[in-house]
Amino acid sequence: MSESRWYKGNIHTHTTESDGDADPDFVTRWYRDHGYDFLVLSDHNHRTILEHEIEDGPLMIPGEEVSSRIFGGTVPIHLNAIGIRHVVEPTDIDDIVATLQANVNAIVNAGGIAQLNHPNYEWAFNHEHITQVGGASLLEVHNAHPAVNNFGGPGKPSTEEIWDRVLTAGRVIFGTATDDSHNYHDYTPDASNPGRAWVVVNAPELTIDAIVEGLANGNFYSSTGVTLSELSTSQDRIQLEIEPDRSAIYVTTFSGRDGDALKEVEGERAEYELTGDEGYVRATVRSSNGFKAWTQPVFTRSSN
Repeated sequence: MSESRWYKGNIHTHTTESDGDADPDFVTRWYRDHGYDFLVLSDHNHRTILEHEIEDGPLMIPGEEVSSRIFGGTVPIHLNAIGIRHVVEPTDIDDIVATLQANVNAIVNAGGIAQLNHPNYEWAFNHEHITQVGGASLLEVHNAHPAVNNFGGPGKPSTEEIWDRVLTAGRVIFGTATDDSHNYHDYTPDASNPGRAWVVVNAPELTIDAIVEGLANGNFYSSTGVTLSELSTSQDRIQLEIEPDRSAIYVTTFSGRDGDALKEVEGERAEYELTGDEGYVRATVRSSNGFKAWTQPVFTRSSN
C-alpha cells in the first residue's frame, strides 16, 4: 500500500433530508472545514445528493441508511449503503437474519457495499445473526451516537466482541468507526455530533471507485482520535506507528481468534509477526486520553 495515500472520511452522516438538524450544504461544509477528504451522506431511506458542488469540499460518495423495523417496530435493522447508484427501498421481514440478508442483497444489486450498522442499538442483533448473513463488507465497531451501546452490558457483548466472534466464525468483515452525526449546532455529550469517529482509507486516488474499493477490501483503519502515521500489513507481519499527541501514552493490543490478546506493546511503534496459527490478527490502539484506533483483520494462511 506504499504507493497509495491515506484519505479520511465519515461514512455515516445525517442531514435535514432525514433526522439531522442541518441541511446537506451545512453538513458538507462542516466536514470540509475539519479536514475530511470524503463523505457519505446517509439519510434514512433517502439518497441525498447535493444540489451544487461545494468549493474545495470532500469527495461525495452516494449513500443511504437503509432503515427498517421488524417485530412490530421493536427491532431496528439499519444498514448503510455506500456507493449506490439509486435509492434502496428497505425490506421488512419478521426475521432478523432474513431482513439483514434481503437488504444486503438489495444494496449490492444497487452497485454499493453494505455496512451493518450499530448492532447494539436497542440490542437489535449480534454475532449469531451476522454469521448467517453473506455479502456485507463492513460492521460498525464504534458508532459515536450516544444511544448506541458500543460497550455492551450484562449478558450483552460489546460491538468489538461481536466483531471478534464473527471473525472467529470465519466471516471476513471489516470494522468501521463512524459519527452517525445528527446534531451540528449544540455540542454536548448526549448529542450526536460530528468529528467523533472516522475511517482512514488507503487508496491510489481520491475517487468514488477507489475509496469504495478500499473500504470493501479492508484497506483502511478506523479511529476515534488516534492517527497512524504508518501502517503496513501482510500475512507475515503487521507494523504500525502512531502519530504522538501531547503527552498521551499508547498501548497496542494484537488479538486473534476469540478476541484473545496475543501481544501488547507500549509506545508509538508496534509490530507483530504472524505464526499462522492465530486464525486472524488485528490491532487495537488505545491512548491514555481515551481515544482508540482499530486495524483490519489479517487472516492467517491456515484459516484460508
